[in-house]
Amino acid sequence: MADHYETLGVSRGATDDEIKRAYKKLARTYHPDLNPGDPEAEARFKEVGAAYETLRDPQRRAAYDRYGEDGPPTDPFGGGLGDIFEAFFGGGSVFGGGGQARSGPPRGEDLEAHVDLDLEEVVFGADQEVTVRTAVRCEDCDGTGARNGTSPSICEECGGAGQVRRVRNSVLGQMVTASACGSCGGLGQVILDPCPTCEASGRTIEQRTYAVEIPPGVDDGTTLRLSGRGAAGPRGGAHGDLYVHVRVRPHPTFRREGNDLVHDFYIPFTQAVLGAELQYETLDGSETFVVPRATESGTEFRMRGRGVPHVRGRGRGDLRVRVFVDVPDELPEEQEQLLREFAALRGEDIAEPGQGLLGRIKSAFS
Repeated sequence: MADHYETLGVSRGATDDEIKRAYKKLARTYHPDLNPGDPEAEARFKEVGAAYETLRDPQRRAAYDRYGEDGPPTDPFGGGLGDIFEAFFGGGSVFGGGGQARSGPPRGEDLEAHVDLDLEEVVFGADQEVTVRTAVRCEDCDGTGARNGTSPSICEECGGAGQVRRVRNSVLGQMVTASACGSCGGLGQVILDPCPTCEASGRTIEQRTYAVEIPPGVDDGTTLRLSGRGAAGPRGGAHGDLYVHVRVRPHPTFRREGNDLVHDFYIPFTQAVLGAELQYETLDGSETFVVPRATESGTEFRMRGRGVPHVRGRGRGDLRVRVFVDVPDELPEEQEQLLREFAALRGEDIAEPGQGLLGRIKSAFS
C-alpha cells in the first residue's frame, strides 16, 4: 500500500491544516460524481480517503509514523505469558503487553443519574430526560489538547509508545518490564502549545441533557446503562457510560408484587351479600367488575394481563383484586333500625342499643 503522506502529497511534518487542504483538493479531483465510470479515479478517491482518516487523527497518525500501516507488533504468545509476568512483576509484560502499561488516552469517567417514574410509566414505558454535568470534547482543539492550528508532538522519552521499558534482575534472570511513560503519562504525546480553552486536557465541563427510553416493566432500583453517554476521555479518549437509576413513586391504588398488581378493594356489605356489577378503573381504562353474591371478605379476583409487562419477555402479569367488606363504624338511626329488623327476620341475636363491649363493661360496675 502506498505511503499515506505520498498519497496526499504532503511531507511527514505537515500540519493538520495542510493535510486537510490536500485531502479536500484531491477528493474534489477524484470524486466519483465528477468521474463517472472511471474505476481508476474511484480507486484513487478511496486511497485518499483512507490516508486522510489515518493522518487526521493524532493518535492514529502517531501509531502510523511509528509502526506503519500494520500497526505495532503483536504478542506471539497471545498475551498469556505477558499476563503471568505482569502478575509477578507488577508492571508491563516482558513481551510488551500488560493492561496498566497500555498507551493511549484514558477512557472518560462513568456518570450516574436518577429518574422518578409513576406506575403508569413503568407499565407502558416512557421517554424521560436526565441532565448531568459532564466533560465534553473541547470544540476549540477538537479534543487534542493542542492550540488550534497545532498538534501534539510525539513524546521523545517513549517515542510515542506511551511506555518505557526497564531491565532488572530477578530469580529468573534478567526481565524486561514496561510501565507508563512518566513524561507523557502513557499517552505517547506531549502538548507543546496547549489549548487555552481546555488547558491541554482536550475537554471542557458542561451540562448535557440526554433522552432516556424507559422500557415497560422496569422495577424500582433498576439501573439502565447508556453506553458512551458518560464523560469524554482526556485528549480524545473514549467516552464513559451513563448509568440511570430508576425510582418508582408509590401509587395511591395499586402496589406491585413481582409482575402482578394488587389492589385491596373495599366494598359495602350489601354488595358483598347481594352481588354487584361495578365500573372498575384499571391502568388500561374502565372495565366491568362483577362481585358475585355472598362474596366473603378477603376473596381475590384475578384480571388477566392487566399487570406489569415482563421486561425480558412477552406478556404482562395480572391485576389481583382482593375484596374486603367495609363495615361502617357508625350508622344513622334509620339504617340501624332496618338492620335490626333484618336480624330479627333471620333469628339472629344482636346487642341492644348501647350494649356493645363498652356498654357491657359499664353495666358490670353499675
